[in-house]
Amino acid sequence: MLPANTNQAVAIVRPSLDLVDPRFLYYTLRDEERVRQAHTRVVQSVQANFSLTELSAIEVLLPRMDEQRAVAAVLGDLDDKIEHNRRTAQALERLARAIFRAWFVDFEPVKAKAGGATSFPSMPQAVFEALPTRFVDSEIGPVPEGWVAKPLAGIATFLNGLALQKYPPRGDDNDLPVIKIAELRKGSTAGADWANGDVTEQYVIQDRDLLFSWSGTLEAEFWFGGKGALNQHLFKVTSSHFPSWFCLLWIRQHLPTFRQIASSKATTMGHIKREHLHEAKVVVPPAAVLQEAEAIIGPLFDLHAALQIESRKLSGMRDYLLPKLLSGEVRVTVQQEG
Repeated sequence: MLPANTNQAVAIVRPSLDLVDPRFLYYTLRDEERVRQAHTRVVQSVQANFSLTELSAIEVLLPRMDEQRAVAAVLGDLDDKIEHNRRTAQALERLARAIFRAWFVDFEPVKAKAGGATSFPSMPQAVFEALPTRFVDSEIGPVPEGWVAKPLAGIATFLNGLALQKYPPRGDDNDLPVIKIAELRKGSTAGADWANGDVTEQYVIQDRDLLFSWSGTLEAEFWFGGKGALNQHLFKVTSSHFPSWFCLLWIRQHLPTFRQIASSKATTMGHIKREHLHEAKVVVPPAAVLQEAEAIIGPLFDLHAALQIESRKLSGMRDYLLPKLLSGEVRVTVQQEG
């Protein structure tokens, strides 16, 4: 790691290496009991703060060094796998975006064929041979012959969420965590509000649903945070004719413009309107091209989804084990040398 400085209100904790394993101390400070202790010592002023003296007063349980390392290894392996999944998922998404942009935004295969090329990387030969060699004018400029420009609102349904404060939780097994913009941004319902189970099924969100926040922080993401209820200011995006990744990547293509529109609003939370979904245009290829794209890009997002869901389960396992390992309720067998 490179040397770095910290700003004010950020503390550097340097463990005494003869007493504590650094990674064990890291997990100890993440434990809910330590967090609760910290919150009881927070001083409320203009900005809540927590002094180094208070931090130093927090008690931690330290087993033998070999046990510390064993506990840190178990939890660390889970975190390492989560991080590996995150990087792999990002790489898969970058690859999918690159193929999408080349085929449907920059029209590189059509341009290559028009320039005399006989094939194009990543595109099946039969699809390439069926491509046109000329462009025609459209309302958004030249597009490949036989391809059509449509409004973003014309390829998908944008279902706005509910004002879920009207569905107060009952404290039973049917309650649902509320998915707001903050939850979408972090990809989790940890710490979320709750709503009762009377929410209509179409507003119940499951893994792999496509969500688009049209107010505040404009983001478009597949959801992998588990079952929840869709709050207002979020669209659930569905399509009966186009793959969900096609809808996602076209929304992302227009996000810079949408964000500019939202930032120009003289309100507390900038937003876009449905009319902007009709003004934003996408290019739709013939069915055969889209089908081949689905065969290539679809599996990338399938694997991306599997990694995200696995990471959520691993995170849950880590959070379940963390307090039990730190308290000694669950012990890790330590191999004695010799």
